[in-house]
Amino acid sequence: MSDNIIVACPICHKKNRVATDKPRTEAKCGACKAPLFTGKAFAVNADEFRLHRDSDLPLVVDFWASWCGPCKQFAPIFEQVAQQYAEKARFVKVSTETEPHLAQHFMIRSIPTLMVVRNGQEVARQAGAMGPAQLVQWLNQHL
Repeated sequence: MSDNIIVACPICHKKNRVATDKPRTEAKCGACKAPLFTGKAFAVNADEFRLHRDSDLPLVVDFWASWCGPCKQFAPIFEQVAQQYAEKARFVKVSTETEPHLAQHFMIRSIPTLMVVRNGQEVARQAGAMGPAQLVQWLNQHL
């Protein structure tokens, strides 16, 4: 009997049970049939954030705003690094403009702010944009 992890779908956000002894690249959502491990960052609202936060994969969160120059410069780096961690973590983007209550809850004071959430708890935070190598190094310390 294999162990399972619970993963929220990046498309419909329904929770799925995934066997740990099978290739994650083959895992599909039971509800919408979309691949569960895409290696792409995606935007979430507060409700979707909670579903992913309560899953078994660590969550890498980018708090950003559309008017923020450093946020726009950092976005492609976040996307690029998300591909490298497709099976290890979920990369989500939270707009501080559309989700101010979520930003307030986490006391986001500057953007971009990155956060790693594991088992529903914040385990690391970094304010400011980073280059790809810096981001990978930071993630390797906290994932």
